[in-house]
Formats: sequence, C-alpha cells, structure tokens
Amino acid sequence: MKSTISSPKAPAAVGPYSQAVELNGTLYISGQLPVDTANGTIPEGIEAQTRCSLDNIGFILEAAGLGYEDIVKTTVLLDDIRNFDAMNKVYAEYFPNGKPARVCYQVAALPKGAKVEIEAVAGK
Repeated sequence: MKSTISSPKAPAAVGPYSQAVELNGTLYISGQLPVDTANGTIPEGIEAQTRCSLDNIGFILEAAGLGYEDIVKTTVLLDDIRNFDAMNKVYAEYFPNGKPARVCYQVAALPKGAKVEIEAVAGK
C-alpha cells in the first residue's frame, strides 16, 4: 500500500512531488532543503543549513511515526565538497548510534541557492 506523508512543520515541496511516500513500511523522504518553515528563510552557513535540513527530515519522520534511528540510507548533496567536514560534524549529531548508509555528492547548484540538500529512506 502506498501513501503520501507530509508534515506542516517541514517546508512545502517546491515542485510537483511529495515530502515523502510510504510503501510497504518503507518511507522515502524527498530531498529536504534547509528552509526554516517559521519564516521561509535559508540560514547562513553549512552547519546551520545541515541542521535545518535534518530537522525538516525529523518533522517528516515524526509525521510517519518514525525517528532518526529508523533511517537506513541518506543522500547528501553539497554545492561545495569543501563543506564535507563541517556538514559531517553536524550530521553525526543526528546519528549517535546505528549510522545509516550514505552517499555524498558535490553538485553544480541546489534550488534556492542552498548549500546542502538531504534525502532519506527509513523503515521499521
């Protein structure tokens, strides 16, 4: 059974896609930009942006009845690979135990001028 999952705490999709889709117990979370839903802005700096993207993922996980410990895979997109170490420091705070599989790429550009975008797959 396929269902759409969304949270009003996470930013609305900036295109024709869902925040997340659950299929047979697996949750596929679309790439989350570091948009602060309280004011619609993107914070300055890679650390703050990484934290905001991961917080947005957390809001969607919560809406699905899951937590960070249920994430099995993430994809991190960076606008500059030189931000890898700074992103990693913040990222590690969200996964103190049972770190998910991950891939990280540098891309030419991200929507809204963001420095980072993170997608995730989770399940029980």
